[in-house]
Amino acid sequence: MALNNRYDFVLLFDVKDGNPNGDPDAGNLPRIDAETGHGLMTDVALKRKVRNFVSLTRDQSEIAPPLGTNRFEIYVRERAILNVQNQRAYSALGLDAATEDASDGNADEAGGKKSAKTKRKGSASDVDQARRWMCQNFYDVRTFGAVMSTGVNCGQVRGPVQLTFARSIDPIVALEHSITRMAVATEAEAEKQQGDNRTMGRKHTVPYGLYAAHGFVSSFLAKQTGFGDDDLELLWQSLEHMFEHDRSAARGEMTTRGLYVFKHDSELGNAHAHALFDRLTIARDPATETPRDFRAYSVTFDGAPVAVGQLLAAAPGVTLIRRC
Repeated sequence: MALNNRYDFVLLFDVKDGNPNGDPDAGNLPRIDAETGHGLMTDVALKRKVRNFVSLTRDQSEIAPPLGTNRFEIYVRERAILNVQNQRAYSALGLDAATEDASDGNADEAGGKKSAKTKRKGSASDVDQARRWMCQNFYDVRTFGAVMSTGVNCGQVRGPVQLTFARSIDPIVALEHSITRMAVATEAEAEKQQGDNRTMGRKHTVPYGLYAAHGFVSSFLAKQTGFGDDDLELLWQSLEHMFEHDRSAARGEMTTRGLYVFKHDSELGNAHAHALFDRLTIARDPATETPRDFRAYSVTFDGAPVAVGQLLAAAPGVTLIRRC
């Protein structure tokens, strides 16, 4: 069923003795705002958690059926070759996905011959059909959108669901720990250590951090991709439970602490998102100098706490519900 309402939401989650989102360009240190010291987690990392949850909870036994029979496949998944994913749309629809070489009119320096570029064939109608097929079969395409014009051209999709970076409520401290593995990988390493067989390593953690991210759902874009009520409910479930099935030694304890959803009565919306978000206050107890768990914080809307499942008139034409 198509969406007829705009949604804005706030996602609260915390991490304890873990690394929520390491930066590969900084030795996998937790991401930090260099000016304020607040922790960050990228929107891409959050979307990855949603994709992983959908993969786990929907039947993926035939992860790549020839003609695509599973509406909840994941397009951007581990070890996927995106051009092969694109080709499946053309194969399923019986479209011509052949490519041809087209001269760009420039001579190369060596032989004076014109260099060639690969030109992707396919009429606008073919691309539109392929794009619709991709939206129908891949949950993350119709949810978050995708650029599918590399190789076989399936066009581009603007997703109805968008997420911001998550930012910690307070500045975080990134700790670095030395760790030891009582084994080595090769015989050469064992001989070098004369049987001591130890491998030293480093591990980065955040003692505690409470993070908040903002999200938006556009019903106009949802109609373009086929994102419906069942997809929206799956999104809420994913955000509520994604950390429960993503445990690892690197991430410690990560938990969704609150999902606050603002539902508008209209597609255009009945209030500005920032005005609604500003009224949701996340505050640390002044008596707690160094927070180490969620009990150190309070979450209120217009000064009053919101219980799980409670419906609240947040503004004319806007309903607030706390889902978890």
